[in-house]
Amino acid sequence: MVCEKRDEIFSLIEKYKDILFIVEGKKDLAALLGLGVRRIRMLDCALYKVVEEVAASEKEVVVLTDMDKKGKELYGKLVSGLSRRGVVVRDELREALFRARVSHVEGLARFLKED
Repeated sequence: MVCEKRDEIFSLIEKYKDILFIVEGKKDLAALLGLGVRRIRMLDCALYKVVEEVAASEKEVVVLTDMDKKGKELYGKLVSGLSRRGVVVRDELREALFRARVSHVEGLARFLKED
């Protein structure tokens, strides 16, 4: 079962590696870079600015915030703002992480390498 979840997550990362990922912080950025994701935007300024910048240049994104209370709140606000501006938010990877009980993006690499 765990192997199937890992395979699904690897597959989704590969599927979406060419679109922009939005993450909360530096550790999340480092984790995704280590997995081969190259287009990453950190939440390093006000959310409305991130939404405006992303909406000006992207048609679709992956919002990969943590599954804790703060991360869920950020996710909701980002999805709402981006969707209103016509940006498609791909959430299959986030859902797969939730099913695999990976609650923090920074722990993703460790989860994928566990035996």
